Amino acid sequence: MKLKITQIVLTATALVAFSVASPYAMAQDDKVKAKPTVGGQMKEGGKEMGKAGKSLGGNVKKGRVARGGKHFGKHVYHGGKHIGKGTAKAAKKTGSAVKKAVTP
Repeated sequence: MKLKITQIVLTATALVAFSVASPYAMAQDDKVKAKPTVGGQMKEGGKEMGKAGKSLGGNVKKGRVARGGKHFGKHVYHGGKHIGKGTAKAAKKTGSAVKKAVTP
């Protein structure tokens, strides 16, 4: 009887602990990244390029060259995408600023 009550209390405690802690763990998800600013896009692109080199080095160190190349390519793609978006936004801002400056 005592063992059964202990199991029920322990299960309930674990359930409450996991339900309270899970939103905080989900807040660390790194999939939502892109800041809408030019600097934010460029910064995110640089961070992604850093992840590319780090993942490649770690995989090659462990002898997984093909997997390292695959992950390297994925990270470089995402980094280039961010840098491209930042460049496009910067060009649009510069173009509109020049247009406003030139227009009498």
